[in-house]
Amino acid sequence: MSDWTSPAVSAFNSIVEATLASYSSAIDHVVGRPEVPVGTLAITAVAGLLVAAALGGTIIVSLRKCRKQNPFTAKEWAAAFDPNSGCLLSPQKLLDEVRFRGIDIQIRAEVWPFILGFYDLNSTQEDRASEKHHKRESYISLKNRCNALRTKVCELLSETDEGSTTREVSLEDESSSEDVSKCPVSDMGGFSSSGEELNDGLEREVIDADDCVSSETMPSSGTRNTLAAEDVKDDNIVQTHRESVSTAKVRTDMENDCLKVTDEFINCQRIIRLDAVRMNAEWVPYSPSQANVTKDQAFGLARSVGLKDDEHLEPSRQHHAARLVAVLEVYALYDPETLYCQGMSDLLSPFVALFDEDYEAFWCFVEFMNVARFNFRSDEVGIRRQLEKISRIFQAADPHLFSHFKSIGADNCFFVYRMVVVLLRRELTFEQTISLWEVLWAENKALSLYKTCGNYKRRKLPIDDLLLYVIVAAVRQRRKTIIECCRGLDEVLRECNTMAGTLDIWKLLDDAREMVYRVHGQI
Repeated sequence: MSDWTSPAVSAFNSIVEATLASYSSAIDHVVGRPEVPVGTLAITAVAGLLVAAALGGTIIVSLRKCRKQNPFTAKEWAAAFDPNSGCLLSPQKLLDEVRFRGIDIQIRAEVWPFILGFYDLNSTQEDRASEKHHKRESYISLKNRCNALRTKVCELLSETDEGSTTREVSLEDESSSEDVSKCPVSDMGGFSSSGEELNDGLEREVIDADDCVSSETMPSSGTRNTLAAEDVKDDNIVQTHRESVSTAKVRTDMENDCLKVTDEFINCQRIIRLDAVRMNAEWVPYSPSQANVTKDQAFGLARSVGLKDDEHLEPSRQHHAARLVAVLEVYALYDPETLYCQGMSDLLSPFVALFDEDYEAFWCFVEFMNVARFNFRSDEVGIRRQLEKISRIFQAADPHLFSHFKSIGADNCFFVYRMVVVLLRRELTFEQTISLWEVLWAENKALSLYKTCGNYKRRKLPIDDLLLYVIVAAVRQRRKTIIECCRGLDEVLRECNTMAGTLDIWKLLDDAREMVYRVHGQI
């Protein structure tokens, strides 16, 4: 028998690994390019394996797929519905297609409402028409309140009374003498190894205003309840708040038709406008109708939402920025506990780009934020839970790398703070971002479906917190550099920040799923 520790066998193993890696890399570069002789590459790969085999030994090859199939198409989408009722024939099949293939760009705006929860997966065509109308009217009602509030803010800012720094403005010009408590500003940048905060541009501005509700009627911290119709004046708003947030605050404000305006809220509006103007034009190819708006249309919309310092923007970007302002201000009214934090404009931008109607962008964003909003809590409970789980994943999946993190004081995994907060938005291109997000949404929906019916094959089981495994997979791609060169949390953070534009999300998803199966039961 061969000596499996001999230099010849080691050389053989090296040749096999190098040959397969080169072949895989070459295939990745020539997919979709018929002029490249793929057959030649295959012959070269086989020849390499034959040379390796000549050295003696056994070849064990893992042919793991690292590239997605063609995305879910418009033709498949049309065939997914019952022609009579308009119901999806198999919600589970739809979710699985999106989880493993993604969605064709032409039908994203149609599919997203289903996988996000804008529509029920078992809804009929008639149900969806009713729900769509209802959500439109609800958004209009919220927008009208927001417009009235914006007018009052302008009036407040124009007053000359400098002795009052905190004012309460009623939408019906009623005054109140209640005090407003302020929640201190929290930095979302994480911490360096020296204990200093790391500034990554995700500074938080949060307001926690007192309202007229006694402590007995306030929900416990973190509770997300559904508003009852009798609790507010506007029935249209309530019926779509299936998982509404900060319900006592919203309920009281709308019962009194009154909203407090504080320095923090005014500052929130200022930050929304600044962030909106800074948004880049990555989204333009995904929204031809919005990319071709006229200068007059863009200018009119921008001024209607109070956008300033935007004269340097071309019409398409000015229009996009104005829509971001409009939707984010309505969201701040809808969810006063979260209000607005820097980074949320990055999360909203894809929704505004894909949906021409603000109400569709808003309600899909609300469904998205029902999960993501916990990343913006002032107590950071949601973020810390995810960072702690990421640390456990590293420990189970890559003990050597985790040991290095521990030795340099980075085992708290604060170096992936930004990745968690904005779901890898800063590390990925626009296309990569929405491709990853729609997979994650479908994964979450499939997880809910699995808990109900339990009808899944093991290799297709939906994964809880898939994003966290994707983040670990991304960091592990730099493990060699991190282990050899990084001697502190700050250095690991800098290395992670260099990932932007270098990641293949479909490979990351494959790696993440394989990691789940490998560490099953250890997390």
